[in-house]
Formats: sequence, structure tokens, C-alpha cells
Amino acid sequence: MDITTKNADTPPPAPQPTATEQKRAARGATRPGDRIFLGLSRGSGILLLVIMAAIAVFLTYRASIAISEDDGNFLTTFEWNTGVLPPKFGIAVLAFGTVVSSIIAMVIAVPIAVAIALFLTHYAPRRLRGPISYLIDLLAAVPSIVYGLWGALVLVPNMNGLFGWLDKYFGWTGVFEWEGGPARSMLTVGILLAIMILPIVTNVSREVFRQAPQMIEEAALALGATRWEVIRMAVLPFGRSGVISASMLGLGRALGETMAVATVLSPTFMIQASLLDDGGGTFAQNIASKFGEANELGQDALIASGMVLFVITLLVNGAARAIIARRKEYSGANA
Repeated sequence: MDITTKNADTPPPAPQPTATEQKRAARGATRPGDRIFLGLSRGSGILLLVIMAAIAVFLTYRASIAISEDDGNFLTTFEWNTGVLPPKFGIAVLAFGTVVSSIIAMVIAVPIAVAIALFLTHYAPRRLRGPISYLIDLLAAVPSIVYGLWGALVLVPNMNGLFGWLDKYFGWTGVFEWEGGPARSMLTVGILLAIMILPIVTNVSREVFRQAPQMIEEAALALGATRWEVIRMAVLPFGRSGVISASMLGLGRALGETMAVATVLSPTFMIQASLLDDGGGTFAQNIASKFGEANELGQDALIASGMVLFVITLLVNGAARAIIARRKEYSGANA
């Protein structure tokens, strides 16, 4: 073959990108649409950080004014009197009530939600999955005040039987000792919060379990594993980080729930040793009940308690991210 003909059949080399095009490619935005999307997404992230910083600055400023006027210890005082001179208030009861009621809600809701999610994805007949999922979604659409009214008018009057049983068999622990008062206690609030966060944890866990690799499940079944063994060895490890994320979403709502707790709980600034005794308080409930009638210093004090709740929420989210980061092998990204 002639060398001239061979060279004529060879396609010309592709043009090399210019320096400007190389810089744009390095930045990941080579087209107008890419640049617009990059700018919008970057701006959204920056805007979120600005909003979070503005909230933190506002809370810190107003809280510093209130704490500087506080005659008691803001962290340990069992009292909330902002209308007297000198004012004396603290968050010990509020922090205790918020944490305890949220823990009760999580202990009740998370196992039930995971069980419902596993039932819907691996056990329920196809004709039942849709109606059950629809009913769970309806629970998420119920307003908080409706939950509060239901809790005050239906749940509280019907808790005496459960309280009496707990007092009979577990009253010796002191945690479930009951003196026969109204059932407006931390346990009642925790049960109500558990019902409220149940659809959140269930829906997220259900979607995570649906993403479990079908090939692994089918291979385990082909090797003779039972349905529960497939769930235990393949589905739950795959969805572990998703369940943690769902639980943190539910915990966030439980920590900040306001109207339902304010409607059910009998607020007192005392820490009860028993979960069945009426009384207690939470950050959100205290802010909602006292903000309208508070003076300027009282509003600053309530904002200071809101700052503590803000910090607790950040710590919870940070802990959840740390747990998920340590278990990246279960995140589904490597499946």
C-alpha cells in the first residue's frame, strides 16, 4: 500500500481544547445550563449557611441578655420567674422533660416502625401494601393540635388501666410508681409523641428496605435461608444507616413538638422520679405557653431556652452523621 494513500485515509487529529475550555472543564461547568445550575446549587448551600449563622447569632445575642440578668443558675435552677426582681429562671426541668419524653417516644416508635416497614416490604400481600401505606401516610398529615386534642380527650382518660398495671408490677422500681393522679405525665407525652413520629420513621425505613439488593436476597433464599434470615443478614445491614437517619428525623420532631405536648402535659417546674406522676415540662411547650404573656426579659429568657434546644438538635444531628459515617459499608453506596 502506498504511504501517501495510507496517510490520506487517516482522520485528522482532534482539536485540542483551549486554555479557557480546560479551566471551564476543570470547574465542571462547560455549558450555560451547567453554569447556571452550579451557581444556583452553590448559592443555595451558601444561603443555608447564612441562615443558620443568622439564627445562631440572634439566639446567642438575645440569650446573653437574659442570662446576664438571671439571679439563678440558668442550667440548674428548678424555677421560671421572669416577672419578678431579680428574675430567677433555669432550664433543668425543661431539659429533663424534653430528653425523657423524646427517649420514650423513640423507644416505642422505632421498633414498631421498623417492624411495619419490614412487613410492608417483605411479608404483606400486594393487595394490602397500598392501603396500609396510605393509612400510615395519613398519620403524617394530621396536624399537631389534632393530636393534642385527641391525647387530652381520649388518651389521657384511658391511661389509668396501663398506669395501674405498671404500678402493680413495676412500681417497686420508683420509675413506674403511681399515686392515682391524672395521667398527664411524661409517659403519656412519650406515647403521644411516638404515635406522631411513627409515620416518619416507617416511611423512610420502608423506602430504604425497598432498595436492598434483590440478587443478594434471592441468592440467600436459593441457599436455603428463611425469610427472617434473609432480613437479618441482608436487609437490616443494608438499611441500617437509613433506619438511623429515619430515627433522627423522628427524634427531631419529638424534640421540637409544641402544641400536642402543651395540650396533654400538666406543666410544673419539678422533676418527678416517676414517669407516671403528672407534671414536668419541655422547651417547646414552655415557650408556647409563656411567650404571649412574657415581658421583654421573659421573651429573652424563652429565646435562651430555645437556643439550648437548638444546640441539642445540632448535637443529635451531628451524632447521627458520625454514626452513619462510621458505617459506610451499610449505606448502600457499595451495594
